[in-house]
Amino acid sequence: MLLSGTLDSVFDLLTVLFIFVVVIILTYYTTRFIAGYQKNKSVGRNLEVLESYRVTSNKYLQIVRAGKKYLVIGIGKDEIHVLAELSEDELTLSSGNEGTGTLSFKELLDKAKHMKDKK
Repeated sequence: MLLSGTLDSVFDLLTVLFIFVVVIILTYYTTRFIAGYQKNKSVGRNLEVLESYRVTSNKYLQIVRAGKKYLVIGIGKDEIHVLAELSEDELTLSSGNEGTGTLSFKELLDKAKHMKDKK
């Protein structure tokens, strides 16, 4: 009787673990599919955010390329204002991730390890 209850518990645990792994795998591939779809949808568009700077928790300054123009815009909670128009000569464009404000996962991990080592 005790052995039967133990086998049922182990079977239930294995079933739950299997379902969990299947859900994680489905989530991974669904996320990759959606990211690829959105990336392909935005390729060749006329708008591109080149750089973003957070001023406060809900206010940002961004440099945006709109067609052949470069604009500095201020973004608040409910409004967007054009602050200035820049020429390409006034910009310092970078070829890597440093101008976009995004880092690769490896760069973020190295940065986190370096901060941990400082403490």
